[in-house]
Amino acid sequence: MMNTPTSTAVPTLDFDVARVRADFPILKLAVAGKPLVYLDNAASSQMPQPVIDRLVRYQTSEHANIHRAVHYLSETATSAYEAARVKLQRFINAREAREVIFTSGTTDGINLVMHGWGRKFIEAGDEIILTVLEHHSNIVPWQMLALEKGARIRVVPINDAGELLVDEFEALFNERTRLVSIGHVSNALGSINPVKQMIAFAHARGVPVLVDGAQAVPHLAIDVQDLDCDFYAFSGHKMCGPTGIGILYGRAALLEAMQPFKGGGDMIHTVTFEKTTYNAIPNKFEAGTPPIAAAIGLGAAVDYLSSIGMQTIAAHEHALLRHATERLGALPGVRLIGTARDKAAVLSFALQGIHPHDVGTLLNQEGVAVRTGHHCAQPLMKRLGVVATSRASFALYNTLDDVDVLIAGVRSVQKVFA
Repeated sequence: MMNTPTSTAVPTLDFDVARVRADFPILKLAVAGKPLVYLDNAASSQMPQPVIDRLVRYQTSEHANIHRAVHYLSETATSAYEAARVKLQRFINAREAREVIFTSGTTDGINLVMHGWGRKFIEAGDEIILTVLEHHSNIVPWQMLALEKGARIRVVPINDAGELLVDEFEALFNERTRLVSIGHVSNALGSINPVKQMIAFAHARGVPVLVDGAQAVPHLAIDVQDLDCDFYAFSGHKMCGPTGIGILYGRAALLEAMQPFKGGGDMIHTVTFEKTTYNAIPNKFEAGTPPIAAAIGLGAAVDYLSSIGMQTIAAHEHALLRHATERLGALPGVRLIGTARDKAAVLSFALQGIHPHDVGTLLNQEGVAVRTGHHCAQPLMKRLGVVATSRASFALYNTLDDVDVLIAGVRSVQKVFA
């Protein structure tokens, strides 16, 4: 029986998707002579004009390196960079701005925790809990650490709908459990994991938790204090911001206890050939010249999303997901992959007898952009008994018409192979 996604978001009547679409110049593009229908948002979302304008403004009238210098441009750039940090702090409700570390993205944030916290505190025989839903970026770093330290990876299984088995998660804990690292939303299936419940269980046993929020932050209102997580990592390019920028949130006490991941300028307090002392957080983890323009652009993306409202965005995207699930699930020869009761705006599917790469190629001829492949989740694909899937993922600027074009495109693909 097919599960139709549920959501606590309340649909709103004041969301004008046409007005939102007008802010995204790339949506005027034609592909293969057809209007672009961009449904690859889980890989990377598009940028609205206000973000593009902010990037241009920085590059044309504010560009300089930040911190230390006392000239006008440096002070202007420094102010804009640090203002972006405060915007991100408020966006995820961190306690302090110094708990917000600029990174190059989610992968960089997870690796920062692996090197800075894991290599310092994980020892031989310790255990790290992951889930079968994880992106490779939240698997490989911990495997590297486990190999180095002689630690062990434990994996939380899922049911056939793509939902974590929470009882199995709880059963994995023992006296050697040292860390839990879990995705908030599955990039391949859209399953929303009960991370708050899982964090509470881990904390009751003294175990810190890192949350991969790459697929959650663009679609859900995130409150790290309410979640009570210890670390939360996400990327700018999935939330209408630039590439090459991301955030690692960390509790101040944990960040202060960690060793730096990278050495260089700006992360130091004093340097001699005998000894180096490190700067205070967040600078301690931002070695060298940071992606200044991208950070400022991400701040503008936060302004844009906040002006619409994350709950409004969630409600709109859920309506798209429900419509797509019902329409696509009704087609013969279509298998929906990932039918969790609580989902974000991701819909993975397989067409009987047709390889996903062929699906993606033929949909592209209709102007429809979807993602095909294993989605950097090969262990999950193995668990589901597939090599790859086709994945449509929605954003705030997508419409019901986009969904209908997708459905028509899938029917065309089936006719070609019939």
